[in-house]
Amino acid sequence: MIKAFLQGKPFGYPLHPAVIHFPIGLFFLTVLLDVANLLIDTGNVLAQSAFYTVSFGLIAALIAILLGLVDWSDIRADHPAKYTATIHMILNLTATALFGISWWLRSVELGKPTATAPLLAVLLAIAGMGIIFYSGYLGGSMVYDDGLAVGRHRRRTDTPDHTIHASSKDSPDGFARIAPVDALRSEETLHAEVDGHVMTIAKLNGELYAFQEFCTHRFGPLSEGQFQDHNIMCPWHGSCFDVRTGKVTQGPAKVDLKTYEVKLESGQIFVRVITK
Repeated sequence: MIKAFLQGKPFGYPLHPAVIHFPIGLFFLTVLLDVANLLIDTGNVLAQSAFYTVSFGLIAALIAILLGLVDWSDIRADHPAKYTATIHMILNLTATALFGISWWLRSVELGKPTATAPLLAVLLAIAGMGIIFYSGYLGGSMVYDDGLAVGRHRRRTDTPDHTIHASSKDSPDGFARIAPVDALRSEETLHAEVDGHVMTIAKLNGELYAFQEFCTHRFGPLSEGQFQDHNIMCPWHGSCFDVRTGKVTQGPAKVDLKTYEVKLESGQIFVRVITK
């Protein structure tokens, strides 16, 4: 429940991208005030203002980091963007640490009546802002290029945290064993690769279904989609498919999904990659 709240699921909107504007804006304002203070002699008014903006920025940054860590923990370990997300996280932690040191230097110096921000504190803030700019670029690339976390706030259940690799090579009937059925609750999905076929395995109303992982519109990951009756909705652009037949039930997709035979035997889920 706490995780869902931090991801923004009760609000129908992801919280992390909404909150990050506050620390970015406050930190950027801090740098602007610092630069203005170096160029304009106004006593310590601008320096004091910068101290307050960096203080509130740190509070906002800690909240954004918490929300970001929750989103990061939900990315599959083998997702192509996991590495980028990790670098994004490390850069943000580093930038926050730099602003934290800058805040401490300011708090020591600004206790004096006529003091201004130390030059080192200003330089640390500028360096931190530069890191945030690059980290923001990585964050944008993960969303726009990799579709990372898009639509997750609309899904009630967790997304798969890894890919199951299976083979039917030694199976006499062509079925590959995927996982125990207990690994899958209602409206949850598994992300699997079977004999070169990447697929989603889902449980709906006690029934198991297997269909291709990538949406036929722009290749969105259907294992991260949400369910409406027997339809799976692509998290990227909202295309819907009937999981029983693979038929498109809502655009923009126009091409049906491949579906696969799935069976339950001895408490295990099996899939055969002969497409229907």
